[in-house]
Amino acid sequence: MNAVQPIPHASSAIDAPRGGLPAPRVGVRDLLTRLWPTVIAYSVILAAAILITKLSGATDYVGPDNDDGMRLVEVRDFLAGQGWFDLMQYRLGLDGGTLMHWSRLIDLPIASLVWFFGLFAPRETAEALALAVWPVSLILPAMLAMAVAGRRIGSVAAMHISLGLTGLAIYTGNRFAPGAIDHHNAQLALVATMIAMLLDPERRAWSYAVAGIAAAIAIAIGAETTPFVAAVCLTIALLWAWEGENFAAAAKAFGLALTIAISILFFATVPPRLYSTVTCDNLSLGYYSLAAIGGGLLLFSAVFASRLRRPLRFAALAVVGAGVLGSAIVIAPQCLSDPLAGLDPMLVELWLRNVSEAQSIFALGRTDLFSIGGFYAAGLFGIAVCIFRVVQRDRVQIHLVLLFLLMTSWAIALVQVRGSTFSNLISILPLALLIIDVRRISNGDSENVAAAFVYIVTVLASAPAAWAVGGGFVSLQMQNAAQKKAAEPAKKISCTSQAALAPLTGLPAGLVSAPSEMGVPILRFTANRVLSAPYHRNQGGMLTELHIGMAEPQEAEAFLKGTGVTVLAFCPGDLQTREIAKLKPDGLYAQLGKGNIPPYLEPLPKAADVGVQFFRYRPATN
Repeated sequence: MNAVQPIPHASSAIDAPRGGLPAPRVGVRDLLTRLWPTVIAYSVILAAAILITKLSGATDYVGPDNDDGMRLVEVRDFLAGQGWFDLMQYRLGLDGGTLMHWSRLIDLPIASLVWFFGLFAPRETAEALALAVWPVSLILPAMLAMAVAGRRIGSVAAMHISLGLTGLAIYTGNRFAPGAIDHHNAQLALVATMIAMLLDPERRAWSYAVAGIAAAIAIAIGAETTPFVAAVCLTIALLWAWEGENFAAAAKAFGLALTIAISILFFATVPPRLYSTVTCDNLSLGYYSLAAIGGGLLLFSAVFASRLRRPLRFAALAVVGAGVLGSAIVIAPQCLSDPLAGLDPMLVELWLRNVSEAQSIFALGRTDLFSIGGFYAAGLFGIAVCIFRVVQRDRVQIHLVLLFLLMTSWAIALVQVRGSTFSNLISILPLALLIIDVRRISNGDSENVAAAFVYIVTVLASAPAAWAVGGGFVSLQMQNAAQKKAAEPAKKISCTSQAALAPLTGLPAGLVSAPSEMGVPILRFTANRVLSAPYHRNQGGMLTELHIGMAEPQEAEAFLKGTGVTVLAFCPGDLQTREIAKLKPDGLYAQLGKGNIPPYLEPLPKAADVGVQFFRYRPATN
């Protein structure tokens, strides 16, 4: 009888037959102990489930976030011939446009997919296919990184639990859904990669080189991950100072890879005219110089100071830290504070405070208390587990590394809720080890109901989706059915759909003054310019639109004429418009809401089921 031969130890993912012996037969069970077959199986199933369930109910091939639509606008401009180094959005803001802070590193693969599908499909179909393929394609690297991390800290069992929890997080979230083409999904994959490489128990140089490259790419793609990358750099530096020569190869590889990669990316993506400019919301001289200096000094220290005694290595590390901090103070002192600290107070009050992903935990507690669990509970649970393990002297270094990275991400999430995506991802790893231990206890005493209950609760508490569902259930139970029904609007009428913006297509392209939430759809569906869209670099355009809405009609005309506005959009259902009308009852938006239309505004025809009224601006003749 041909029995299935067992494979060697689970850690050998590439088990080739040796010495000319016949290759063993491999069953499904054996394949699921290996890295690549397991990751591919999970990723294919997850991608298929996302495509089937998300696309079946989709009404648009672009994600619901403004950033998804804006990315498509940038990709279209790039395909139409706008230069690689030309990051201006010429149709946004005041005369001259707005210099965007996004990277071409994300534009390029999406544009390539649109071009490829465009070889045999109409443009809109090509865009739809590209926007479905790109985010789903990032599932594989994200799952691979989490599988490697789980395998390295807890063998095959932790690998499967990490994959299961990661798959659940990806499926219940929207970062990898078709149409999600902002850079957050790529950042998640890069964060997972850095964590997996740092957890290499053998301290192999190539793992840390990969971590350095991933850190450089993460900085180049977006500034959101810069604090996490700084935490990764500090973790590696502390490990080198503690372990010395045993960690020297890893520290050298990371420092060298980070320095080379960030240098290549800086010169490959930053316009030459901006080489000496420091900005704190994207890759510029500030982040480039700090990363290169830090990586170079770490490399230098690992080469020349690894054989010193531990106190002297920490002294060398202090000198490195002082050098990086001094460089930051000299080169980019503004980047040591909040990048949005210079935002106009009016924009903070009327725009930024209403951006859900930019809210703090305190603001969230006031507006949506029962959603806090889904954002913060799993991360806090992971922190508690890491602290407990360290106190118990259980796999101390693994849990110290995870604790530091997790606390960094969780602290960022306290300030801006969007950071919770990263803390929830990191928490999967310590919680996977906890689930393994609790399961072992439960299996050891199968008749112990309490142990089985603890195991189920542990698994549920490790999934942010379970906290979100629980919070939603409690919220519903606490609401009175009648009050809930009264609070629900009869019907949500869109101001941003293609049908709602149809009146603009029949007019010559001009400058549209519209609420910031309408800006990106107007750029996407029409050839017009817009004053406002929700991007902090467009302060001039956003403030001008706010002043138009708040000013009394006669004064508002001066703003319209001075900026060259040809069409004004009034959306009474827009949150920002309602706040302006309430704040300035004599202002233009408030008057339009009462039906008082000044003579210089000519109403354009609109369908009955759309929420926006467009007005053509007709300057008064003397």
